[in-house]
Amino acid sequence: MIDLEQDQLRAHRESICVDSRERLEFIDITERVARVVESSGVREGFVNVQTRHTTTAILVSEHEPLLMEDLKRTLERVAPCQIDYRHDDFSVRTVNMCPDEERNGQAHCKALFLRSSECLNIVEGRVDLGQWQRIFLLELDRARSRKVSIMILGHRLS
Repeated sequence: MIDLEQDQLRAHRESICVDSRERLEFIDITERVARVVESSGVREGFVNVQTRHTTTAILVSEHEPLLMEDLKRTLERVAPCQIDYRHDDFSVRTVNMCPDEERNGQAHCKALFLRSSECLNIVEGRVDLGQWQRIFLLELDRARSRKVSIMILGHRLS
């Protein structure tokens, strides 16, 4: 057991940029998150990893190519690209439109089944992941630049 009462709680926040290359891309950001945790100096606490976009997700999973294909196929069954989505009907949609708006209803529907953040333990200055666990940003829409917000809360023990 660690006595944390004598140490002050600290917060550290950073954002990282991630460039995706394609739809349904699993981008391993584990090492980047680990570097942010290490630079924060927090030895015991929590790291929250949050996407800043509604057509991406954050998840902890195994980095195994066949599993990634299984996950992609599962998401495609949940919200296929080939069907019509009301969100994509620009003749009736009037809110949250950009000049370069693209049809991405399927990406929003896939995101419904995923998480926008993951909160993980920091133990002895490191993200406490299991043997096969990795942190992923999942691109659900199309290639573009994405932002991930990282918030760390914990104690810097001597």
